[in-house]
Amino acid sequence: MFLAHQDFWWWDDATMVLGFLPVGLAFHALFSIGCAALGWLAIKMAWPREIEAFAEADTPASREKGDDA
Repeated sequence: MFLAHQDFWWWDDATMVLGFLPVGLAFHALFSIGCAALGWLAIKMAWPREIEAFAEADTPASREKGDDA
């Protein structure tokens, strides 16, 4: 992603995307969406579910319900 972010070759180009958006800005918009998708994927795949379950098991709300862990 770092290497894809270095897009110095498009800033001298007068090409417009959809007739109003400079190509460099359009690239950065798509790049931002790609970074958000990569972050979502990283969280989805690497989130420590065991730690989250352990932390939620010892909350006051779970003690009120009678969920003794």
